[in-house]
Amino acid sequence: MKYGMNLLLWTTEVTDAHGPILETLKKQGYDGVEVPVFDLNADKFKALGSRLDGLGLERTAVTVATAEANPISDSAAIRQAGLDHIKKAVDMCQIAGATHLCGPYHSALGVFSGAGPTADEWSRGKEILAKAAEHAKQAGVTLVLEYLNRFETYFLTCAADATRFVQEVNHPSLRTMYDTFHANIEEKDLAEAIRTITPVMAHVHISEHDRSTPGAGHIDWATTFKTLKEVKYDGWMVVEAFGLSLPALAAATKIWRKMFTTEEALSADALKFMKASMAG
Repeated sequence: MKYGMNLLLWTTEVTDAHGPILETLKKQGYDGVEVPVFDLNADKFKALGSRLDGLGLERTAVTVATAEANPISDSAAIRQAGLDHIKKAVDMCQIAGATHLCGPYHSALGVFSGAGPTADEWSRGKEILAKAAEHAKQAGVTLVLEYLNRFETYFLTCAADATRFVQEVNHPSLRTMYDTFHANIEEKDLAEAIRTITPVMAHVHISEHDRSTPGAGHIDWATTFKTLKEVKYDGWMVVEAFGLSLPALAAATKIWRKMFTTEEALSADALKFMKASMAG
């Protein structure tokens, strides 16, 4: 098991100014961090990789897809832009030394058709993600698709669909993940959802029902950790929380009020909670 902290709690672009935060996370006992991959600047990611190496912090990464680069669009040009974006994000991961590229980049975040996914969208998504996975394989990066709740996407919204999609693409460099926030909204049975996704699960996000400190809300953590231990999950377990420090990100994640004391207190409490829950 490796424990990580998603840096989106502080920033969408990690710079030298965030050095003290990285040092704090290392001192708190984290194995690594999850790096936002939005600004695809190779020099910046090379520098970040060197800084993280110096601190002894491993890293995963996260990105999203936009309406202009949507892998399931009916426009061939937009689908190609989606593939190009994923490939560039993978390249940034390789440069920075990130092993996993996580996120809902199977489709455009926050874009809706007014209906559920169509067979054509499903086929187009499989074609694009298969090509992206082949690029990721050559870079030594694992693609990890994230299913979201129905208010953020319509394409992959539950463990069963995410599992089926990955299994149909059938590429060793394409996997999916379990996120406690989205599962809390969409799954009728958390234990069954985890068991369903286990064969293709390569990552876990630990996120409270209100996106604040894990363990301080009403998610069924006992079932969550009990089942993760039952399926012998031993990959990355990364805290995903959001606050008010970045107005644009707060607006995107619908965070309207402060729900924790400080970011550093949240990360410290979250790590203690995860370790105690896995040991308990």
